[in-house]
Amino acid sequence: MRAPIRGKRWITNVLLFAIDTLVVRLGVPLLMVGTAAVVAERGWGLLHVIQLPSWAGILFAIVALDLALYFQHWATHRVPALWRLHKVHHSDPAFDVTTAARFHPIEIGLSMLFKMTVVAALGLPVLGVFLFEVVFNVATLFTHANFSLPRSLERPVRSVLVTPDMHRIHHSSIRRETNSNYGTLLSGWDRAFRTYVGEAKKGQGAIQIGLEPYQDERPHRLGWSLLLPFKS
Repeated sequence: MRAPIRGKRWITNVLLFAIDTLVVRLGVPLLMVGTAAVVAERGWGLLHVIQLPSWAGILFAIVALDLALYFQHWATHRVPALWRLHKVHHSDPAFDVTTAARFHPIEIGLSMLFKMTVVAALGLPVLGVFLFEVVFNVATLFTHANFSLPRSLERPVRSVLVTPDMHRIHHSSIRRETNSNYGTLLSGWDRAFRTYVGEAKKGQGAIQIGLEPYQDERPHRLGWSLLLPFKS
């Protein structure tokens, strides 16, 4: 990718991140932890019925939220109205950590509401929710990183966690690959629900990133990206 185009793309992705931050991202951890605090105070949710030890409740929170976001991600590819929003993320014709910031603000808001509902329904503990938010944000940056783990590490790490190579397949322009590898933290969900694709059809080095209709400079423009969900 030519340097001027790369620079414009980075600016657009960072501006989308800035908008997301101003709208909801600064508030998401506070709202999530605040929801967990209210749930704990009022005794709502599953964990206030089954009474797990505190360490088990924290572990349950991390695993349960990761599973919930697997299904949320799956839904954004399968429900047309949600895909309109999510394709802003996939329209990026390149793949690096700035791609992790490229989400439409409405999608971020809906995701926040979904996670708050899960926290309330399951009665997840405050510390577990806080730790998940930290781990989730680090994992999102890691899985969008433009590098590959050494071959000796890729297989053992991927047997437990989502790696950049695994998630890069998800950003392929080939539909079968786009609709695969939905996990963010744990890789086992994709294997369990048969959405796992282990190797790209053309190989890692030849993956065409993005969506077929948008292999041009339009995704580099902020206004275009914000209006994309509303275009026919």
